[in-house]
Amino acid sequence: MSRLPQYLHRTSKLMRDSASRMLRMTGADEPLRAPVTLFTLNSHEDLKHFATGCDADMGGRSSVHLELDESSAQPNAGVKALQPPRPHAKFWGEMRLSAKPGFEGKVRGGYAGFRNMPRSTLFGEMTDDVSNHKFLALRVCAAGHPRTRNSYYVNIQTDGPVTSDLWQHRLFFSRDDGGWEDIFIPFENFVLTNTGEIQPEQITMYRERLRTVGISLLGGNNGVEGLYALGVDSIRAVNEEDVTTEPKIEPTDGTQWQRQPV
Repeated sequence: MSRLPQYLHRTSKLMRDSASRMLRMTGADEPLRAPVTLFTLNSHEDLKHFATGCDADMGGRSSVHLELDESSAQPNAGVKALQPPRPHAKFWGEMRLSAKPGFEGKVRGGYAGFRNMPRSTLFGEMTDDVSNHKFLALRVCAAGHPRTRNSYYVNIQTDGPVTSDLWQHRLFFSRDDGGWEDIFIPFENFVLTNTGEIQPEQITMYRERLRTVGISLLGGNNGVEGLYALGVDSIRAVNEEDVTTEPKIEPTDGTQWQRQPV
């Protein structure tokens, strides 16, 4: 199927957003602090805009899938849902640390992830301006083996001068029963990395032009293997008045960080 309709739709959205910004510059009253939905993952069409990858692409043995879960049941029977069940993305597979024959000692296993694909338009690439928002909000539910649940990271790429820069933060879950929850991460607490390494000079994230958002499971540094599964409903940008649970942030000394590129 041709991607021209998607291309034209993004172009139209970019023109509307540009017009909206010009109105704000001329003094028009607009709720700048209102929540902004960056991505929904509730349909097959939504999932077409995301790409997956794992260490198997380079000789590892992990697997990765991003599929639409249309079942009405929650991951664990009897769990009270945060919202009525609806289709959502299921990020799942098996995390393995070993390598395929011939790649032993050459490939570091223990990685799987997904992120939205770049969004091209007639006027260049579409990005999101979240400079008026302080938190990234994700509606998710963690399943899979319990030992895999402490190795999820959120990844943000901005339209900055260094294309290999990646901002990361651990995804901390409050529930261990497979129920849905909203997780809030302050943008200022994301850590700048490049090619898998924390950068010694941390700078402020360029939130005016956010290119991609994704989630990865990084099991390589702490020896985590096993089946993993994460339900993902939506990704938003919000402010303090929309935060419903206490944000859990990474230690400022960086002792808990473990890096692999997305």
